[in-house]
Amino acid sequence: MVTAKARAVDGPNKPFRAAEIKRRNLDKKDVLIEIKYAGICHSDIHTAHGDWGDVHYPIVPGHEIAGIVTDIGPDVTKYEVGDRVGVGCMVDSCGECENCLKGEEQYCLNGKIDTYAAVDKYGEHTQGGYSTHIVVSEDFVLCIPESIELEVAAPLLCAGITTYSPLNHWKAGLGKKVAIVGMGGLGHMAVKIAHAMGAEVTVLSQTLNKKDDGLQFGAADYYATSNPETFEKLAGSFDLIINTVSAKIDMDAYFGLLTLDGMLVNVGAPGEPLSLNVQSLIGHRRSFAGSMIGGIRETQEMLDFCAEHNIVSQVEVISADQIDEAFERVLASDVRYRFVIDISTM
Repeated sequence: MVTAKARAVDGPNKPFRAAEIKRRNLDKKDVLIEIKYAGICHSDIHTAHGDWGDVHYPIVPGHEIAGIVTDIGPDVTKYEVGDRVGVGCMVDSCGECENCLKGEEQYCLNGKIDTYAAVDKYGEHTQGGYSTHIVVSEDFVLCIPESIELEVAAPLLCAGITTYSPLNHWKAGLGKKVAIVGMGGLGHMAVKIAHAMGAEVTVLSQTLNKKDDGLQFGAADYYATSNPETFEKLAGSFDLIINTVSAKIDMDAYFGLLTLDGMLVNVGAPGEPLSLNVQSLIGHRRSFAGSMIGGIRETQEMLDFCAEHNIVSQVEVISADQIDEAFERVLASDVRYRFVIDISTM
């Protein structure tokens, strides 16, 4: 059993503190990973603050994990000591249901096991990547391509796959007009990935503050949603809209931007319900969907795609002592575009 240094939080309004957590002994197919970097996701903040329901505290968040394999169980075949690997938002599933067998473990009918704030098959509360080590079944470990540095790879394990999966599923590509709502940690990845897929990409952000970045990342156009003329000018323009915003917005206004048979997909997860007028959908046979992360197979596909197209997350590397400040800055949209914790500072 490994004792890992970590940063834990004891309640919704508590600061992070130094902690030690025990990682289980290796099971036959387990991999021990020394974590080098961990990204900070908006989901970490929602969970640490208790926004999405009751939380078993203390909790160690973090599901954007990049590190090195330091030990393996006797039946492990996919990884060796020294391999560069990642762990995303889940660490297990039943492996037997219809969805798991299709490679869609994120939609496990018996409930996937989240990397933190869940209970695993051993009856233990899972703790995440704001720590020096983690033990994970090899089936939920990803190979990080050599061309991607670990610090910029970490956010791909959530922000990357969360945007790649709906773009892939709804076939963003040549001939498709795709709008990305929000230009944050998820949004900037969505722009890069959709552009690499061949789509014509437009960013819809509250202001034009990040326009230069958006155009550099591959957007063809960039509009401010605070300007009512945006919604008039772009009415009926897009085949696919990916909404990355984790806040309440006027859904009907965005539905009006879709073409006939257009699709709006929510990947942002606001803490309060969204409302809509169904007439906004009926009029042009529009659709509204949600999407989480991808399965393990699709996540590896995403990492390989990013390596092929030189796509990485734009990051600001911080020390473990800066997590509270980083949370505040994420809530204030004051990061370009993902905070990543240097775990060596634990």
